[in-house]
Amino acid sequence: MQKRPKIGIVMSTTRPGRFADIPTDWLFNIAKGRNDADFEIVDLRDYPMPFFEEKAPLHQAPPQNEVALRWGKKIASLDGYIFITAEYNHSIPAVLKNAVDYLHSEIRRKPATFLGYGGTGAARAIGHLGEMLLAASLKHTVHIGMTEMMGMLRGGKSMADYPYLDDYAKRMLDEIVWWAGTLKEGRSSDEVAEPARVPRSR
Repeated sequence: MQKRPKIGIVMSTTRPGRFADIPTDWLFNIAKGRNDADFEIVDLRDYPMPFFEEKAPLHQAPPQNEVALRWGKKIASLDGYIFITAEYNHSIPAVLKNAVDYLHSEIRRKPATFLGYGGTGAARAIGHLGEMLLAASLKHTVHIGMTEMMGMLRGGKSMADYPYLDDYAKRMLDEIVWWAGTLKEGRSSDEVAEPARVPRSR
C-alpha cells in the first residue's frame, strides 16, 4: 500500500519578530485535521547556511557545507512543499533564495505551492519563487494582503477574523495532497522499473 505523502510547510523568513509564525501555525492546524497526508513544519532558522559558495555546481557534486547537506536531506525526505513567504522588494527573502540555490535533485518531480503575505499578498514573490524552483509549481495559493496582515499585527485580530482564508487554504491543501500522492506513486514506479536488458552476443 502506498504510504501517505509527507508534505513540508517551509517557513521562509528568519528575522526576529517575523509574521510567518502566525500563518504557519494556522495552516498547520488546518492540515493536521486531514487523514490523507502527513505534514511537518520546516523552519529555515534551523538551517543557517552560508551564502552559496560551493566549488562545483550541484549537478556535478553535492554541497560540502554540513548544514546545507542536512537541509537537502530534509527536503529530499518530503513529497511536497508549501512555502510560507514574505515579499521583500517585490521578490522573496534572500535567505529563501539562498536555500533554494542549495537544492537540485531533492525537489525534482515533486509539487510545491505557496502561502504569501505582504503587499499584493506576496503575488510577485510567489511568481518569482515558482519560476526558480525545480519542483512542479501549483497555481492554487493563499495570499494574505496588507489589510489582513496589519489587522493581526496592529489591530488585535487573528486568522479567525478572516474565515474566507480557510476556504483558500483547504483548496490549496486538496491540490498539494493530490499532486504529492500522484507524483510519489509515479516516482516509485520509476524506481522499481528495470531497464531493458540487452542480450549478450555469443
